[in-house]
Amino acid sequence: MNVGCTKKTLIHLVYRSLHLYPQAMVGIFILGTFLLYCVGQNQIQGVPQGCVSQPSCSACLRSPGCAWCKHKDFLKSGESSERRCDTAESLRTRRCEQMDIINPRLDPVFLKNNDLSSNSDNVVQLKPQNLLFKLRVGVPQTFNVSFKRAEGYPIDLYYLMDLSFSMKDDLDTIKNLGQDILSALKKVTQKVRIGFGSFVDKVALPYVSQVKAKKNNPCPNRLNICQPAFSFQNILRLTEDVDEFKTRVSDQIISGNLDSPEAGFDAIMQAAVCQSVIGWNNVTRILVYTSDDTFHIAGDGRLAGIFEPHDGMCHLNGTGFYDGTKYDYPSVGQLARVLAANNIQLIFAVTEDSVPAYKALSKLIPQSVVGVLKNDSSNVVLLISEAYSNLSSTILLEHHEAPSDLDVTYRSHCTPEKGDNTHWQRRGECMNVKLNQQVNFTVSLNISTCLKEKQTFSLKLQGISETLKVSVETLCDCDCQDREEQSSHCNEIGTLTCGICSCDEGHLGQRCECERPKDMTSAESMAATCRQDNSSQLCSGHGSCECGMCMCQGTHRGNFCQCDDNSCARHNNMLCGGNGQCECGTCKCNANYTGSACDCSTLTDQCRTAGKLCNGQGTCQCNQCQCNKDFFGINCSKIANACPKFLDCVTCELDNKKISGLKSNCSQLCGSVKLTWMKGPQEFPCSKDTISYKVELSHDGNILIFYADLPRSIDKTYVIIGSSVSSIIFIGIAVILISRLMLELHYRREYDSFLKAKEAEVWQDMKNPLFQDATTVVMNPMHVQED
Repeated sequence: MNVGCTKKTLIHLVYRSLHLYPQAMVGIFILGTFLLYCVGQNQIQGVPQGCVSQPSCSACLRSPGCAWCKHKDFLKSGESSERRCDTAESLRTRRCEQMDIINPRLDPVFLKNNDLSSNSDNVVQLKPQNLLFKLRVGVPQTFNVSFKRAEGYPIDLYYLMDLSFSMKDDLDTIKNLGQDILSALKKVTQKVRIGFGSFVDKVALPYVSQVKAKKNNPCPNRLNICQPAFSFQNILRLTEDVDEFKTRVSDQIISGNLDSPEAGFDAIMQAAVCQSVIGWNNVTRILVYTSDDTFHIAGDGRLAGIFEPHDGMCHLNGTGFYDGTKYDYPSVGQLARVLAANNIQLIFAVTEDSVPAYKALSKLIPQSVVGVLKNDSSNVVLLISEAYSNLSSTILLEHHEAPSDLDVTYRSHCTPEKGDNTHWQRRGECMNVKLNQQVNFTVSLNISTCLKEKQTFSLKLQGISETLKVSVETLCDCDCQDREEQSSHCNEIGTLTCGICSCDEGHLGQRCECERPKDMTSAESMAATCRQDNSSQLCSGHGSCECGMCMCQGTHRGNFCQCDDNSCARHNNMLCGGNGQCECGTCKCNANYTGSACDCSTLTDQCRTAGKLCNGQGTCQCNQCQCNKDFFGINCSKIANACPKFLDCVTCELDNKKISGLKSNCSQLCGSVKLTWMKGPQEFPCSKDTISYKVELSHDGNILIFYADLPRSIDKTYVIIGSSVSSIIFIGIAVILISRLMLELHYRREYDSFLKAKEAEVWQDMKNPLFQDATTVVMNPMHVQED
């Protein structure tokens, strides 16, 4: 996330720090982190930090962030010329007209600014091409740089091959791959040239055998035929003729050497610096380096008695051979500089065993990549295509030969999605750039000193031959165009230039109104008499200096207006706390008061108790108790965490009492604490098991502990169980009684209903017509009734 270090952002952050993070330390930490970030970013960008006032216009322009007001009536009487030098905003606030403000800032002059073009007759990949800047010291200026790789931009590819014996099968493969390499590159551009060179090693022991037969045929066995070893040979200069490439490569015979490392650095150096022999054009230059082993580095030549460092020059003879027995192997730094200077991009096509060594080397050589080569080089075409794509997708913009006092920083705009969310860096860098994709850079220039003359440096993209030339001049002198000799503004005894008077001999002052004393040679020396010391302001900033004397303003007084009787410290919003007098910024306190704001009473009445001050457990400062550790309260009368703190002491005392006749040895735990046993059960604030105790502080500052047995308590378990059982029984009986009562009430209601029903019955005697008497009278006819 990009955070702008602006005044608005800072105010907003202060507000959030104080409201969202009320804890003081958290807010300070966040604010401090932000300020450090802003300082770092401003140092990289060269943002001027305010203005340091200067006494002359020229010196003012050399002070970052400053502008000069040339209006002759801008200063008040007695004000120093330094007041004319301030930020442009401050000068406008003080009513200096814009036309009178000297604050030059010129836009860059585009000496050459051709548009980007892929036209083969006029290829332009970098815009602009030539700029002129006029810079002020400490004031950064920016400009934009655009790059777009031209479509179909020509390519020169030089194939540099290791011809040591282990590369025999690779040579057979390469002989038939010339057309494939060109075909692959023609997918990118139609203009491709290809060349071929080879290397083995220096013809000297211990690299190559010096036995005559072995020297002529360095093959490991007699069944093979090898050509004599050599350091480097240019076999075919760059050409578009594929058939010639195939023919010349086919004529090559493998060679051999004794040790594993090869003279690859010798070959790269000669291929890069021998521009005319190799035939490099001003196009995209690619050097393909193929090998199956590592390389000799600078210093290895000493094994063969070769001590002279490589001079970085071309040493090919008429037949294209390089005799490596005169110079040592080049260093990695030499190769990096030569390849960058000649805009050559390097592709290391090496076998898998050698990849780690070449990857480490690639990190030290700009615009170089490493590809894994199969043992027979059958994948070299695909490797070259992929490596070229990787090289062309990385865009690095750097400056060269810039003045030492010029700070150059970059901000990269690689894709539209990222916008400006990148930080200022020491070089422009874009990764994964696609074909036909334009990338842009913002470049900032900031000069720290004045240049004696115009200087020119260049901006270059690694691997691209086009350059942007930048010329810089510095604006360190004023051209106010108001010079007036014997000016009336200078009482006709001085010359007016840029609003200030240069007085004639014998006169000084803002308008040459002062006669110069013999011991003063300039206006600065007269102004010095109005300064309390060399680093202070004129008249302490509270008055004006007129002819070497301070004329104070407001309530200020003194020879240098250094005294202000209203500037003393305040307490409770009162000057000197209402307990003293302010004299020249210092409080003179009344009796019984001290401190910078007379806010500290020397009395002790608020600290005094019936015994010692602060109960002997603190000190009285400004009539307030400052308690010792573990004590608190207004008079330090309370003990912090008293119960756990003195538990061990009480426990020790109880243990001693249980053992009859044992002398107390609890002094280490109790110290000077006085323990008192209280008769009878007592319940104090502190308790442990069956003991309770309390800790108090006596008036003389001694600690007293009162302890006693805790009142015996009923076992709550039995209480709970008994209560529960009793409750259950009571509830059961209550339920039975209530249910029996309700049943009795029900029976009574039923009986009452029966009686009422019985009383309501009415009975009548009636004969039932259907009733027949059960008695039957039978008359016996044979019976004779007797009289």
